[in-house]
Amino acid sequence: MVNKTKIAVLGAGRWGTHLVRNFLKHPKTVVVAVVDRQTERLAALGASLELNNSILLATDLASIPKSTQIEAVAIATPASTHYTLIKEALQRGYHVLAEKPLTLDVNECLELCCFAQQQQRQLMVDHTYLFHPAVWRAGEVIKSGGIGELRYGYAARTHLGPVRWDVNALWDLAIHDLAIFNSWLGQMPIKVKASGKVWLQRSIGKNSPLDQDLADLVQVTLIYATGFEAFIHLCWLNPDKQRRLSVVGTEGTLIFDEMSPEAPLTIEHGCLESNGNYFTPAGQSRQVLEIEAGQPLEFVCDHFLAHLDSCQPSPVSSGWVGTELVHILQCLQQSLQLGGQLVTVSLPKFRAQPLPSRCRM
Repeated sequence: MVNKTKIAVLGAGRWGTHLVRNFLKHPKTVVVAVVDRQTERLAALGASLELNNSILLATDLASIPKSTQIEAVAIATPASTHYTLIKEALQRGYHVLAEKPLTLDVNECLELCCFAQQQQRQLMVDHTYLFHPAVWRAGEVIKSGGIGELRYGYAARTHLGPVRWDVNALWDLAIHDLAIFNSWLGQMPIKVKASGKVWLQRSIGKNSPLDQDLADLVQVTLIYATGFEAFIHLCWLNPDKQRRLSVVGTEGTLIFDEMSPEAPLTIEHGCLESNGNYFTPAGQSRQVLEIEAGQPLEFVCDHFLAHLDSCQPSPVSSGWVGTELVHILQCLQQSLQLGGQLVTVSLPKFRAQPLPSRCRM
């Protein structure tokens, strides 16, 4: 008989709906509750997914009776609420899967990671792209030298909305490409810089947790110890939707283009040959790489549940990994506030310890 984990989802917005849908169909989970302050969103989610009456719809976590015997929660609420909700969930003895970013402050992240370890509970961050089959396959190509010696990387993440009220485009969008570049390179950047433009929320942004105008456009530079540099273009005010990330090597350019469903992962081969004072292209060809079938969020849910059973922290997307990414974002935010000055990334790489006793309650 399968031991099913009883789970509650906090947040009935777009991503919360995706989480509920995935956990509803997962053979190892039972969704016992969905929590959201807005009753109309709860009603809309319940109707769209045709939830039965056994699933409790609540406006706060505290109102859920202990008789539900919740073991884990998935949090898909605004980033500014994460710290309070994650801490409350851990205090109640729940394992936690939190939407990115873990919090908006690295000290809060560190506190939560230590508290989760103290409580002998899992704290994992839903960095969905780290579970994308194309990202996995690309990592294998890079590590095997499939595009030769790495030169530089570049990415673009743009769309016309959604516009966030609590964070800027940097905090909303950059974490995806940061996580991917760090995973592919196996390291964190040592220096970063960012510059941006504000058009929409010049005064409203003063009420955000970042306490500054919310940049709609941000240009990011990441510098790694190996000399590799990556450049990221972020904007939520651009009708040209892009989800594209590339790494250039001496033997070709590896391209992950999420907007190309028929061929999301390719290598553009080619080089320049010297001809006197001129350089001419040579050896150009396009290679489409096969990737594993499956949806990234399904793999996230599988991974989270597997680590509840194994009692081992996630090597891919633990709270400690989330903490490192938040620290990089804070350094980029500092650079943004300083008008694009170079900022050193000084947080050491944390190593989570195995949980000392059985994880399940």
